[in-house]
Order: sequence, then C-alpha cells, then structure tokens
Amino acid sequence: MASLIDNYEQQYAVLTADITAKIGKIRTQNDEKRQLIQDVDRQIEEAQELLEQMELEVRGVNSSSRDRLRGRVESHRAELKRLTQEFQLAKKPRDDSSIEITREDSWENSITEDQKKRLLDTSERIDRTGRTLQNGYRMVLETEEIGSEVLKELHVQRETIQRGRTKLRETDAELGRGSRLLSGMIFRSLQQRFVLAAVALTLIIVACIVMYYSLKS
Repeated sequence: MASLIDNYEQQYAVLTADITAKIGKIRTQNDEKRQLIQDVDRQIEEAQELLEQMELEVRGVNSSSRDRLRGRVESHRAELKRLTQEFQLAKKPRDDSSIEITREDSWENSITEDQKKRLLDTSERIDRTGRTLQNGYRMVLETEEIGSEVLKELHVQRETIQRGRTKLRETDAELGRGSRLLSGMIFRSLQQRFVLAAVALTLIIVACIVMYYSLKS
C-alpha cells in the first residue's frame, strides 16, 4: 500500500514540476500561451485525480501510518493550490513585481514549514530513485559488456575445438592410409614366401627324380 502511495507521489512530483515549468513559459511566451494554458489546465486536473487516489489509499492504511501519510497528502494539496494560484496569475497580464509579491505571499500562507520539509523529502526520494535507476542502467551495461566478452571467448574456444577435430580427422586418414599400405606389404611378403616355397618344393622333387634315375642306371 505504501509503495503504491510512493508511486503516486513520484507521478505527482513529475507532473507538478512540468506544471511549474509551463507556468514560467506562460509568463514569458505569447505564441504558445494558449496551448500552454490548455496543457496546464489538463495537468492540474490530473494532479487532483492523483491526490484523490492518494487519499483513497491512505484510508486503507493502518492507523500508525495514516496520520503521517495524510500529512503528506495535505502538503501536496497545498502545493497544488499554490500552483493553481500561480497559474491563474500567470494567465492575466499583470505587473511583474506585483505578481512576484502575490506569489510569495501565497506560498507563505499555504505552505507550512513541516509541509515544506515533506516536499523536500519527496524531492530527495525522487532523486534517490533516479540515482538507483542510473546505477541499475550502468550495471546492465557492464553485464552486457561481460556477456560480450564471454561470447567472444566461447567463439575462440569453438574455433580451437574445430581445428582440433580437423587435425584428428587428418590423423585418422593418415592412419588409414598407413594401415592399407602395411596390409599390402604383408600380403606381398606372404605371396613371395609362397612362391619361394613352391620353387623350393619343385627343386626338391626334381632332385629326387634325378637321384632316382641315377641310382637305377
């Protein structure tokens, strides 16, 4: 519940900051004055709706935090009242000095010191949120850079493995050729031995025949 109220407060702070900037432009610009007035009218209505949403959420908060949150909503409402008064003054062509005096009086009458402190606390909380987002974005960039380095390293390792596989296939091919060559050499050696054995057997047979006829005669 409190986080939802904080979210509403952040939206309200951004909205009122834009309203303040446009009120300043209304005082100095004439060409876009009508469009700026329409924009501020719409944004003031949006700010009022946000305050109503905050009040609804505060009603559902436990009693220990309700008074503190209600005080914050009241300070926001006082700030919106001040901005509305400034907006009404900015729409009318008046002397700059009287406008400045009226604006300061309106601020002093509508905003108490405690409410000013609460507004400053809200602004500081928004600043801290912005810094947190910046830190998160920086961490995302660092993580992306680390991931890129890891991918590069994996790519290098993949190329190394592929080169190793290529060398292994070449080695297997060389071993296959060597095996076939060795098999051929063994076959030729056996063939030569068979021929020599046949020749030796033939010579023995011829010698036996010669000896037989020699003894017979």
